[in-house]
Amino acid sequence: MNIHGIRAIYRFEMARTFRTITQSIASPVLSTSLYFVVFGAAIGSRMGDIEGVSYGAFIIPGLLMLSLLNESISNASFGIYMPKWAGTIYELLSAPVSYVEVVIGYVGAAATKSLLLGVLILITARLFVPYEIAHPFWMLCFLVLTAVTFSLFGFIIGLWADDFQKLQLIPLMVVMPLTFLGGAFYSIKMLPPVWQTVTLFNPVVYLISGFRWSFYGVADVNVGVSVAVILGFLVACLAAVWWIFKTGWKLKA
Repeated sequence: MNIHGIRAIYRFEMARTFRTITQSIASPVLSTSLYFVVFGAAIGSRMGDIEGVSYGAFIIPGLLMLSLLNESISNASFGIYMPKWAGTIYELLSAPVSYVEVVIGYVGAAATKSLLLGVLILITARLFVPYEIAHPFWMLCFLVLTAVTFSLFGFIIGLWADDFQKLQLIPLMVVMPLTFLGGAFYSIKMLPPVWQTVTLFNPVVYLISGFRWSFYGVADVNVGVSVAVILGFLVACLAAVWWIFKTGWKLKA
């Protein structure tokens, strides 16, 4: 394992984050804080509890997951797309580093940024809405698994994209709608039975449900199923990355 190669990629990506800290960190935290102000402090105070949890506290896991998914995808996709766009990816491919080390460097940096952002959002949420974490260990596990998995997914998007517009296509047209419809602001048990069944085909439901369970001990679906879904998606992303580097798809063309 070429530790120096991994460290070089990781440090370069982290340095880019701190050069653009306003866009990378401050902007997502500020945007999420507005949700806490509007839905948590203002509207939440006028709504009843959901499964014994105040509405303002209930939406915290969903809002955190919304930011985590978008930022993990964006950080990883932009990180690997820039070498493709600049043409420096050929130097990376010819360097004495394996594709495993390349993935660890880029995905590790993207996941680190997302985890840092997640911690800052949790701290910020405390200023507006009181909340408790019933299962801190499992909350951390869900946070790390989600950040790593969707950073891998973003890495794949960055390899697939041919222009800057495609980098935002899947996050805006697919991931964000699925998150809003996946119980970020409500429990799917509040839906009519037919729509509850339809919603179960949305994979983000399992992420938000499992994450919310780690906070309050309540979930829309079985926690074991939530863990299985995210692990399954992680394995699928790893398989896709292996195939891309094995075949050179979108890399050597």
